[in-house]
Amino acid sequence: MIKGKKIILGVCGSIAAYKAAIFVRLLIKAEAGVRVIMTENAKSFISPLTLATLSKQKVRSSLYYPATGEWENHVALGEWGDAMVIMPTSANTLAKMASGAADNLLLTTYLSARCPVFFAPAMDHDMHEHPTTLRNIKTLTGFGNIHVKSNEGELASGLSGIGRLAEPEELIQVLINHFSRSLDLAGKKVLITSGPTHEKIDAVRYIANNSSGKMGAYLAQECANRGASVLFVSGPSRFMPVKSPNIKVFNVRSAVQMFDSSAQLFPKADISIFAAAVADYRVKGENPGKLKRNGSSRRIELEENPDIAASLSTKKEQHQITVGFALETENEAGNALIKLKQKNLDMIILNLLNNAESGFGHDTNQIKIIKDGAKDLDFGVKPKSLVAVDILDAILGLEHA
Repeated sequence: MIKGKKIILGVCGSIAAYKAAIFVRLLIKAEAGVRVIMTENAKSFISPLTLATLSKQKVRSSLYYPATGEWENHVALGEWGDAMVIMPTSANTLAKMASGAADNLLLTTYLSARCPVFFAPAMDHDMHEHPTTLRNIKTLTGFGNIHVKSNEGELASGLSGIGRLAEPEELIQVLINHFSRSLDLAGKKVLITSGPTHEKIDAVRYIANNSSGKMGAYLAQECANRGASVLFVSGPSRFMPVKSPNIKVFNVRSAVQMFDSSAQLFPKADISIFAAAVADYRVKGENPGKLKRNGSSRRIELEENPDIAASLSTKKEQHQITVGFALETENEAGNALIKLKQKNLDMIILNLLNNAESGFGHDTNQIKIIKDGAKDLDFGVKPKSLVAVDILDAILGLEHA
């Protein structure tokens, strides 16, 4: 599954850098293309000549080479890869990645990468378990990067504990699993609604909710990574999926606009995921100007918006799968199951709000997946990027049932 894949390998300063040579050799043996980027500190632990010889490519380490006047196009390099693997990831590089620093070629390439990024930390146990390091790891996974966890064992310091770099064979298996999964939606069209809707009160005010659109964006990215063609209908949100030829974006503002756009696209979709937090009501009548204060109370009459998931799911063909979302504050699973049946959905994702790190605006979420006649699937709190993986795995389970 790695044959023909283009892998960007970032190597940081760590005694574990010697494992990069083994990793490169395994990639080349699997007929992958490899381009190696080293930090200056990495050169103290492994020779660039070693990695250049094994990868059959020059090793890159600088943004600019004064002796020749050449410079490295980090943007093109970031766009080249099918995956970026940073191993070993030092505590220093981990912190810089989390903060957005861009003071070397590895970091600028990371910030330019349009592919999945895997990072494999290696450091002493106390450094790994320091609250700052744990926070940085959480930040990076919250961005959608994939954490290849450190092993527990003997460390270079002579101590023992968590911080030992994952073995090259483990990293190869991680990539195999990733690329194997990325093929399971090839040929499928997936419609995703995302974000909030804004319902105009007047020319400058609107009714909205706290949805950030993160969950929908991660779902779109995961679908695209798995080979699907994604039709992404988004309300006003600053969180959008990474640009991909597999994702076509349709921007809307109101619930009615989202319904109209989704209704046009729905017949083309094999799978429809209604992740948007659509406003249930809109203001009745139009106020083209700004409503002025007049010293008295003012009434605003509301009327129901269309129920996009219910309206479209009742029209689905036999080959189509529809998935909805629910957010309940009481009798959560019971009310979600009622929605599942009433809206003719195949599956519903219940957002659980009993954890402070889940729900609107967070990088993490906790869900329960409910299917009629099947055992509910419960998950712990996870980064939304990994929640997207769980949701799509469950959808594929419907197809194969």
